[in-house]
Amino acid sequence: MARPSLPSSLDSTLPGISREVLSVSMEPKYQCQQCKEILRKPFQAQCGHRFCVFCFKQLTSSGPIPCEACRAEGIFEEATSVLNIEVAFPDNAARREIDSLPAKCPNDGCSWSGTLKEYEGQHEGRCDFERVKCEACQALILVSEKDRHNERECEARTLNCKYCKVTFNFKEIKAHDEICQKFPMQCKDCGKKKIPREKFQEHIKSCAKSKSACQFSEIGCRAVVDNGKQQEHEQTSVTEHLRLMLAVLSSVRLRTERTGEWHEDSGLGLYRGPEDASPAGAHAQKVTALENIVCVLNREVERSALTLEALSRQHRLDQEKIENLSNKVRQLERTLTMRDLQLAESEQSLRELQFCTYDGVFIWKIADFSRRRQDAVGGRAPAMFSPAFYSSKYGYKMCLRLYLNGDGTGRGTHLSLFFVVMRGKYDALLKWPFSQKVTLMLLDQNNREHIIDAFRPDVSSTSFQRPISEMNIASGCPLFCPLAKLAGKSSYLRDDTIFIKAIVDLTGL
Repeated sequence: MARPSLPSSLDSTLPGISREVLSVSMEPKYQCQQCKEILRKPFQAQCGHRFCVFCFKQLTSSGPIPCEACRAEGIFEEATSVLNIEVAFPDNAARREIDSLPAKCPNDGCSWSGTLKEYEGQHEGRCDFERVKCEACQALILVSEKDRHNERECEARTLNCKYCKVTFNFKEIKAHDEICQKFPMQCKDCGKKKIPREKFQEHIKSCAKSKSACQFSEIGCRAVVDNGKQQEHEQTSVTEHLRLMLAVLSSVRLRTERTGEWHEDSGLGLYRGPEDASPAGAHAQKVTALENIVCVLNREVERSALTLEALSRQHRLDQEKIENLSNKVRQLERTLTMRDLQLAESEQSLRELQFCTYDGVFIWKIADFSRRRQDAVGGRAPAMFSPAFYSSKYGYKMCLRLYLNGDGTGRGTHLSLFFVVMRGKYDALLKWPFSQKVTLMLLDQNNREHIIDAFRPDVSSTSFQRPISEMNIASGCPLFCPLAKLAGKSSYLRDDTIFIKAIVDLTGL
């Protein structure tokens, strides 16, 4: 036999209300026997004990069970001390008593007070001073600052490197920047910026202002010059390089004289051992050979110097041409950048005009619902903003913010829909705080039963003051629509598309 289902008015996804909410001492008859908090939508078992409907459903989810409260009080009876949803009933009398109890907000800094019914229906889960635990870093944060914390402050948030697009933890940002191959670096020699790390070494080798040792460093030249001035250095240091070369050759000659390993005959070029020549003749032959080598090197250096001079002149002409062309390219780049900015602004204005309304009524078509919902469940795009709309051509600027997987108390169970007051061009002429009634609707595409929620702004909330940034903190309905209503053949979801409507009451404007 199928178990009876509870009416939606008695259903609840929350356990009891915290006893800290009460402004008076809590009487035992108002306490749930399971969660020990204030009864929320109380249910009375056949043994007389009361439970929150949420707690009672959990206890009896697998069928009837013995009442542990009866056992604790020593009044357990087999026939009656059983928790069974089929014979339990809503305790409306207790609910009316509980609803009328005085209540206050338990959150530090909040001065709200009223009845328990008003707290549950109007304030619970909506208090700007309520603190919740961040799922990533476990820090306690104000509900009103949750979005800012998740996006800017959470130490455990994940980021995508803007250079290489790799995903990493925020705490690792410095370590990642040290190894990122796309990270932009600056050459300290030429001042060029935004050189990817993977191409930096290649740039250093070709940079005209990077310094390198002279290619004659192996024979003693200690000059370190810019890459672009190597030829100029070689041209101006010919004498010094020849002197170093002669010193090296002289050193070679002395070593060969000590070892007796000179093997060339200056006349015939035949091999002669040290025993075949006299010391004086051998010395003369060696000196003559060295002089011939130096003469040949000198002629080569002179030819190289002439070639270098011609190349230097051509290089200067080429540099002037390159500089002129570079100036023209930079000027064109600046012009192109300005055109791109103007085009982007025009496209943004066109998009706003395409969807914009000026009568306080806005219908938001959200296509590709399934993919967007998966993005929200996966945390890739938990929230989405609608295009802006206006109360009049010179009136309030507004938009909607939607969480397809819910936010706060509605996370994972509801669509959460919020209303956002944005900074407009004519705010200085408008009445503040914003106080117009707002109606939010999920449209039934059979045009039968729309889901509707409406509220009148709390004029003391910062959400409805004149904006000082691009937009105020969103305010609205975290439990706007149960996700179950969008399952199966739902009249609210057709062709993977839903429609949300916002109506701003223009009375008094």
